[in-house]
Amino acid sequence: MRLHHGIPVLRSFDETLARSFYVDALGFTVDWEHRFEPELPLYMQVSRDDLVLHLSEHFGDGSPNGVVWIAVDDVRALYDEIRKVPFELLHQRPGFEKDGPGGPGFSLGDPFHNMLRFAQPA
Repeated sequence: MRLHHGIPVLRSFDETLARSFYVDALGFTVDWEHRFEPELPLYMQVSRDDLVLHLSEHFGDGSPNGVVWIAVDDVRALYDEIRKVPFELLHQRPGFEKDGPGGPGFSLGDPFHNMLRFAQPA
């Protein structure tokens, strides 16, 4: 028996906002989408490099205010990339922490009050 990487399920409430933040602003790719019926909530997988996230509009899947800690091999390069994203896509300007939880890094809140913490472990 062997355990594999977990995939965080983050609550989302608006497909347009989710795509704008994760795809347009952060450069994720939509891997797949699922709806039980056309008018029902969206469940989708997004990824960038080795990071995979599930975004769900379904009641009970995740809850706002969740936190995902994400290891990055060059967090300063990612931070510099994020700083170039237009404000209207991110709605925030993150600060860089030299001594953050798990190493230097920064945090970004998504439009649904989930927190993404990017850090470079020692």
